[in-house]
Amino acid sequence: MPHGTVAPRHIRFCTLTNTVPAPVREGAAKTSVRYRADFPPAQRQPFRGFPATALREGVNLLATKSIMPRNRLLGALCPADREWLLSQGKIVLLPFGRVLAEPGQLLESVYFPLSGFISLFTAVDERHSIEVGLIGNEGMVGSSLALGVDSSPVHALVQGPGKALQLEADVFETALGNSATLQRVMQRYLHVVLGNLAQAAACSRFHLVEARLARWLLMTQDRAHSPDFHLTHELLAHMLGVRRVGVTKAATALQQRRLIRYSRGDITVLDRTGLERASCTCYRADRALYEEILGSRQSRGKPLETELTPVSSPLRNSAKPIN
Repeated sequence: MPHGTVAPRHIRFCTLTNTVPAPVREGAAKTSVRYRADFPPAQRQPFRGFPATALREGVNLLATKSIMPRNRLLGALCPADREWLLSQGKIVLLPFGRVLAEPGQLLESVYFPLSGFISLFTAVDERHSIEVGLIGNEGMVGSSLALGVDSSPVHALVQGPGKALQLEADVFETALGNSATLQRVMQRYLHVVLGNLAQAAACSRFHLVEARLARWLLMTQDRAHSPDFHLTHELLAHMLGVRRVGVTKAATALQQRRLIRYSRGDITVLDRTGLERASCTCYRADRALYEEILGSRQSRGKPLETELTPVSSPLRNSAKPIN
């Protein structure tokens, strides 16, 4: 669906209050379940799970209950908007090392991670780059489309393999033009992203490497949803913007305090509470900002549809659907 075109008649996006009655077609029974009546007859059946053949063939999805809680931005949408986005997208595997976006290149798709995590890098020069962000199921890749920019300012690389809802860029832009709740969620999310970038800039300037490493490890654990994950020395150096010897020194200090175990890139968080104490204040500031803007306690008394609770500790066109 080209950007700027009017959505078909059967697409009806809800308002912020979700109180606009759905249109009733000729011969159709009236219904109080507004967002169900807005879909074509073939899509009105209640969701009862994905047949394996449908997943293998990459059939569009209408799986609110199974997908919505796993991505917090999707979970913040009203039911009609969420179901339409799910019906237009597909679940794809994001293998380690997959490039989802590159600076200056056209964004063909957007991704709402359901699991795994994606690193955002910016180049300093031809030889050096630094990580400026980390995206898991709290966010999305391709958010610049919400600003009317069809290219990415950063390099997005899958560092933790997982799954995501993939939407074509023009479908996402059409939804933005028709959905008040999606616009509002994206505005709030971009505010959080800008706040995180500002916090990261201050962190790099004023905080010690050991505290910054603790912060990045906590961020990674939040998105990996596990105390065990894999980060190479090279990636940690990119994360912190330091030489590898600096990473070795900081990681050794955290190991000696029995906060983590680190061997050949395999990291286990042994004491999360202790790691939080070792981290700089930026980690808590980032989480507090997300909760304030996208969590259950909203400014101006306008709560989103679904509470976004903090994470607990315990593709492009070639992307393949789940088998």
